[in-house]
Amino acid sequence: MEEFNNSLPGRVTVYSIQGCPHCVQAKATLKQLGVPVCDVDMGSHSELRVKLKELTGRSTVPQIFFNNVHIGGNDDLQKLAPDELQRLVTLVKEEPLPADAPPLPQSNSSQDGAGENDGAADLSLLLREMILKLFSEHLSADGKSVDYKGMSANPAFERYCELAIQLQRVELMSLSREEKLAFFINIYNALVIHGYLRMGAPTNMWQRYRFFNYVSYLIGGEVFTLQDIENGVLRGNRKGVAQLRRPFSKTDPRLQMALPDAEPLIHFALNCGAKGCPPIKTYTPQDIDSQLRTAAEAFLENDDACVVDSGKREVRLSQIFKWYKADFGGTDEKLLKWVLDHMSDSPKKTSLQGVLSAGKTKVSFLPYDWGSNSSH
Repeated sequence: MEEFNNSLPGRVTVYSIQGCPHCVQAKATLKQLGVPVCDVDMGSHSELRVKLKELTGRSTVPQIFFNNVHIGGNDDLQKLAPDELQRLVTLVKEEPLPADAPPLPQSNSSQDGAGENDGAADLSLLLREMILKLFSEHLSADGKSVDYKGMSANPAFERYCELAIQLQRVELMSLSREEKLAFFINIYNALVIHGYLRMGAPTNMWQRYRFFNYVSYLIGGEVFTLQDIENGVLRGNRKGVAQLRRPFSKTDPRLQMALPDAEPLIHFALNCGAKGCPPIKTYTPQDIDSQLRTAAEAFLENDDACVVDSGKREVRLSQIFKWYKADFGGTDEKLLKWVLDHMSDSPKKTSLQGVLSAGKTKVSFLPYDWGSNSSH
């Protein structure tokens, strides 16, 4: 938790995670207002996740409070009318913190996933933490651009590369399903950023195809590209977008790493929405299934992931649901039921229930914004 100057009676509380562009932008905006900002890192204080969800009804970060007034995420902050913003600033400057102010972490709270991990899980957590810390340091104040040049010149990046070499010594065969999920999701997310540093971020479908089939790590003596990790391991060796065959052939030793079934929730752990990130920085084997559910809820809250149009009886979904439709049941009907089952209680969920109960729902897909994804 970041210290803040508390000479004023109230405070602004921001719940954030490292490496989240929306969190960086919100904190930069608040800093200009001259109010004391208390920054709570949800990556280190996962025990507050449930409480925050109860208070806000949302699964994304950042979440911002002026004293006990919840205003929402970065998007909501940027849209506030000047007089409303002024009223909130005055509230913090003049009114003492009320008893029902949002909670701060206990000073002795434990780190996520400390303790019982084996070597592989520990290494994947460490690599993901290191590259996110680096990424955070080189993210612009508006959260919109990353100084990849500065990042690759940072001595911490060299240490990261040295540590990544240790992946070749990891023993993968003994990992459980939960350990495999956490390990490969963390490694995938770290490798994407490492790939951006080496090759730049892909800006169209062809570049994306090349990037995901080329950027790789040597893990446990075998080479795994991003594509191998996503489609080979995490999707149970299924064909990816624009692929003619499965990633691993029957004789490929990496086939033993593939999970038995496609895990649809991984698609949201490998993504950061355009308006808010899931409040999880790294994934841990102990809690992986609930962490993945939270990531899916956070993704579906974003309007670039799911829009319900009750008037037209239409549901517009992210391209991810089109590309990987097979993982979500294969038909529009099963896909919509899956989306409904994985949404958090919200007006959007109520609208979707209404549209579905009326029958004959039209499904279409939203344009994919390559730009917003260059800051994973």
